[in-house]
Amino acid sequence: MALALRYAARTNIGLGSKSRNEDSAYAGPELLVLCDGMGGHAAGDVASSLVVGELVHLDGESHGADDALDILEHALEEANNRLADVMEVYPDSDGMGTTCIAMLRVDSKLAVANIGDSRAYLLRGGRLTQITTDHSFVQKLLDEGRISQEEAQHHPQRSLVTRVFTGRPEDHPDLSLRELREGDRVLLCSDGLTDYVSTEVVTEILAEPGRTPGQVADALVHTALRASTRDNVSVIVADAVSPGEGTSKPQVVGAASERRGTRPLSHLSPAEKAAALSREAAGTSEIAEAPLLAEEQSRPWVRWLRLVGVGVAVAAVLVAGGWAAWMWSQQQYFVGEQDGRVTIYRGISQDLGPVRLSTAEEQTDVLVEDLPDYYQERVQDTLSADGRAGADRVVADLRALTPAACVPTVLLPDGTTATQIPDDMDTTTADSLPNAGGAPGSGSPVDDLLRESLELGTGALAGPGGTSSGVTPTGAEDDARPTATVVWPEGCP
Repeated sequence: MALALRYAARTNIGLGSKSRNEDSAYAGPELLVLCDGMGGHAAGDVASSLVVGELVHLDGESHGADDALDILEHALEEANNRLADVMEVYPDSDGMGTTCIAMLRVDSKLAVANIGDSRAYLLRGGRLTQITTDHSFVQKLLDEGRISQEEAQHHPQRSLVTRVFTGRPEDHPDLSLRELREGDRVLLCSDGLTDYVSTEVVTEILAEPGRTPGQVADALVHTALRASTRDNVSVIVADAVSPGEGTSKPQVVGAASERRGTRPLSHLSPAEKAAALSREAAGTSEIAEAPLLAEEQSRPWVRWLRLVGVGVAVAAVLVAGGWAAWMWSQQQYFVGEQDGRVTIYRGISQDLGPVRLSTAEEQTDVLVEDLPDYYQERVQDTLSADGRAGADRVVADLRALTPAACVPTVLLPDGTTATQIPDDMDTTTADSLPNAGGAPGSGSPVDDLLRESLELGTGALAGPGGTSSGVTPTGAEDDARPTATVVWPEGCP
């Protein structure tokens, strides 16, 4: 028996310290996908967006139940390869990754793939069953019988995953094929929900009669926020219904959508606001549930509109993923050379074909030729920096290596210091001022050098603590030159 899906997708950034939503979710007539990106500075939102963007083409395509799993597995493998390609182009993104749950519906069959600790549940006859297995450290402890389910709910390492998509060839999801029945309710969710809301409460919300998928999804996110979730929380709720009663318009939320979550337009950044207004002008800003009548389902133009809707959603996801990658690259900084001067660049040092991915933000007064040879090569090869403040520190370190910064401290015989080396004195060097002013034996090195240069002994004429030779060398007063001690800054030639 053929079935359809009535679905809703929701997300929220959560109450933690994350400044952006790293979850991405897509819900369509034949495809449900939810990804929880990770990596923080390493662009977890880009990872989740890319994987969703690589899968959305499956929605609207004709598939058979026999090859649905193979098609889904191949698409996920390509998505994982795409992550590897991005990390090769953007080395600073190395370390990003994402969980993924994907469901491809073919008639009444449901091909399921999952990797990571995002979860999928099936509510059937009032009973909730988890149909995916977490790839996490806590799940391993559960499988070994070392902790209980209650302990797992509050385990401090419950967010530690053991397998996610990272672009490596060994990243393989679990695959299964399930039978879908009319009246079934499916939940896909990130750990922002399950780490803070108990299974009993989730079951109660899902099983409440008369609620639409959208109302249930809203209630789940609201409950997670009331439980003070510190993570992004995303959910997809889908009901198995008769053909003609399902939702036809795809929904995209989270990082894969330029307008994240359900925040009002007034709360968006200028860039997000502009993107949202552009979508509104194109008539694609709002995605609402719109059940189709059975007699409308068979009309050719309905099918055509549905394919157009899927195409628009695919384009939106790809554009959003590319925009997210570009925005991430523009938050990076490095130090290089421009016109012979040390220069701070914004972006990444690699180029994408003819497209430059960096711009010179500040050309400093430090000449590359004034640096030691080793550092000249380092600057020409570019030096990565941790943000703009890090780039400024790199420039300050390089400036300290130039001759202009190599101003010595000269310790004169009378104990005073100067920055110029007197022409009428002999000089000696020391590693530091403490070494220059130390007191080996009965006097400082300056005193010792002065006595040596005057050819004085260590007697009464030589000063306190000495032994008298009783003779002052003839002509010593005329020939001896005082000695100054020079201390150069570290790193100076």
